[in-house]
Amino acid sequence: MTLRSLRFAVGILVLGGALTLSLRRNGPLPPLGPLLDPARGMWALARTADHTGEGHVAIGTVTKPVSVVFDRTGVPHIFAETVEDAYRALGYVEARDRLFQMELQTRSAAGTLSEVLGPRTLPLDREVRRLGFPRLVEQAVKDFDLASAGGRSIQAYAEGVNAWLDSMTPADLPFEYRLLGKTPGPWSVANTYFLLARMGLTLASNDASLLKVEAAGLVGSAAAEALFPLDAPIQEPIQPNGAGAPRVAFKPLPPPGAPDPRAALVASRLEQISGALGLRPRTEDAIALGSNNWAVSPGKTAGGSALLAGDPHLELTVPSIWYQAHLVVPGQLDVAGVTIPGAPWVLIGMNRDIAWSMTNTGSDVNDFYSETVDDSFAPARYRLDGVWRPVTRRIETYRGPSGALLATDTVYFTHRGPLVQVKGAWLSMAWTLYDKESGGAAFVGMNRARSVREFLEASQGYGVPAQNMIVADRHGTIAIRSTGRYPVRPGDGRGDVIRDGSLSRNDWTGSLGTAVYPFALDPAQGFLASANQQPVDPSQNPRFLGANWYSPWRAIRINQILRARSAITPDSMRLFQTDPGSSRADTFVPALIEIGTRHAAGNDTLAEVVKRLGTWDRRYTRENTGAVLFEAVMEELVARTWDELIPPPADGARLVPEGMILAGLLQDSANVWWDDRRTSAVRESRDDIVVAALVAGYRRTVGEHGAPDAGGWIWSTAH
Repeated sequence: MTLRSLRFAVGILVLGGALTLSLRRNGPLPPLGPLLDPARGMWALARTADHTGEGHVAIGTVTKPVSVVFDRTGVPHIFAETVEDAYRALGYVEARDRLFQMELQTRSAAGTLSEVLGPRTLPLDREVRRLGFPRLVEQAVKDFDLASAGGRSIQAYAEGVNAWLDSMTPADLPFEYRLLGKTPGPWSVANTYFLLARMGLTLASNDASLLKVEAAGLVGSAAAEALFPLDAPIQEPIQPNGAGAPRVAFKPLPPPGAPDPRAALVASRLEQISGALGLRPRTEDAIALGSNNWAVSPGKTAGGSALLAGDPHLELTVPSIWYQAHLVVPGQLDVAGVTIPGAPWVLIGMNRDIAWSMTNTGSDVNDFYSETVDDSFAPARYRLDGVWRPVTRRIETYRGPSGALLATDTVYFTHRGPLVQVKGAWLSMAWTLYDKESGGAAFVGMNRARSVREFLEASQGYGVPAQNMIVADRHGTIAIRSTGRYPVRPGDGRGDVIRDGSLSRNDWTGSLGTAVYPFALDPAQGFLASANQQPVDPSQNPRFLGANWYSPWRAIRINQILRARSAITPDSMRLFQTDPGSSRADTFVPALIEIGTRHAAGNDTLAEVVKRLGTWDRRYTRENTGAVLFEAVMEELVARTWDELIPPPADGARLVPEGMILAGLLQDSANVWWDDRRTSAVRESRDDIVVAALVAGYRRTVGEHGAPDAGGWIWSTAH
């Protein structure tokens, strides 16, 4: 690529022994309030993104001249003669644009937020210290290998960040530092390791055992196992199963049983240790964060080349978690995509030969163990196979912005991981994150891979968090693999239980080999897709990878589209990414209409609901007026169905099984779960609950959004 081919370039920065950086504004500034006026307001405190004209910046660590060209959207295109210089330039421009974000991310994993934000963040600092992140990073730095490709990339990136810090003028200081009265410290390789640990925590899946045990404490173990099952009852797996359609395997839900008091105690302990370690359980709306990706073989595309789409949905933040960049080193590297500020690699993107993307696998990769200790207040030893072993103890101190001591903790570790006291018991946690970090070598290899095969080989060393990596190359090959470390457990291999920590035979015995990861290469169906669903059909591969999987609604819709289409173009793929169809609505609406129609005579409200759901095309277009009603009905249906899963007190947070469990229950009209136990004088049937949900959903929609045709039901207005 030449500079001339970058038609939208607006400036150049050169590091020439030094780096050259420039950015010109295009057109007049938009009108802003006085506070946000770049010339006079708060934003005038920092102008780090405003490099006008062309300029040269001296960076002593750059070995040869480097050019950075910024396009109209502010994306840097870095042209270097060595790979390390490209990483140095990336560190420089990311620090220029995202310095405070980078520091906050590091501190959130290091447990030092309180040093800049004060005592309100002390609970967050304590969580990651208990998790052992500082201890983990200390070991990673101790094992740091500067001779490796990954080590060189991390070191060069740190040098680039520090070059920006050294060149900063007072006017360059981000305004957040000014508001806090702070200045940034130097960047080290440890900071990148803290970022990687933070991402491992952000994408950790830790609710399989907790939700199931909580449910057992309310309705017994048999019902809990069915409500939060090991395997999804609707199968549209990442590794194609050859079915050509979703495989449905609904089983009748056993009736609610007597609460298991032991399970209730265990659930309370799990909830406490999860909270103490910052492992957030999945919430009802967590699916909004779900990611998608898919690839299509040449035989299904109009141009005869493979196509790939990636849709990574992490939380919306300001600034974004992603940072776009393009790195070019002639003959060695030409990769574009998104990085996460703080790490030197393109995590999702493309080069001249391949493209790749990722979705979170959601596998169960952390387990809890009940430990026997010598002192219930301050343990010094724990018992393993009849022998007392020393507990590792660390003293953690927390300081405020002025340096004053806020708190001191003693944190404990066994050979498995952190040891925490909850409800009079001591539990430890094993987690794949505690395995030795690969040092970024996998990403270096993926960025430089020239074929699907090379990408798969490079990514073998990747560990945490487990990701569904999809890849396509210019030769037309497509592949997907759920890549990461999967622990091998003893006995039945399940991880959604608490094991006895006093016996070493309950420890993990190793990790799965890459050869048995969920995987597909050039499938006969001509496409591959993932959307956080169960990776493999358990009828073909019963190996435990996790439990309580997300409902595969998005996966079903993506596969439905890709099965039906041929002569696919890049524009087609863009339309697929914003497709408004819903397999969830396709599943529930016909059942709701069928039941509602049967009881609509003499009930004008019910008849109106049925009519409006019947005329809705089940598509979440901006202008539709049916989605708001459907969502209200579904919320009412969930609230009326799972009354047995409301923990005491009666206003406690309800446990909600995945939507596919409710879809299966709809097919079982006589199941006792339909009876609302809060109405002891009446025994409700399925139809009673559905009719009540339809009517309540309609009335709620009218109450919140007005009359049906007044404009308030339009999706883009209401949502």
